[in-house]
Amino acid sequence: MSSTSQKHRDFVAEPMGEKSVQCLAGIGEALGGRLEQKGFDKAYVVLGQFLVLKKDEELFKEWLKDVCSANAKQTRDCYGCLREWLTQYSVSFLC
Repeated sequence: MSSTSQKHRDFVAEPMGEKSVQCLAGIGEALGGRLEQKGFDKAYVVLGQFLVLKKDEELFKEWLKDVCSANAKQTRDCYGCLREWLTQYSVSFLC
C-alpha cells in the first residue's frame, strides 16, 4: 500500500466538522468544484454517500468517477481517506 499524503494525514487527524470537500485526499480544486456543483460541498456530504454505498470500495470509486471525473489515483486516495477517518472516529451506530 502506498504511503498516505500529508492531506490524508491532516484530514484523519481531527474530526470532520464543516471541512470543505477539497480537504479530502485526492480531491483538489477542479474535482472539488465539480462535486460542489452537484451538491457535495462538504466532506461530510461525501462521507454520507460513502455510507449510502455501504462503504463498498468499487461502488464508491465508480460513483466518484461518474460524479466528478476523478481518475483511479484520486478515487483510491479519497476512499482510503474516508475509510481511515471512519476507523478513527467511528461511533457505535457505524460498527
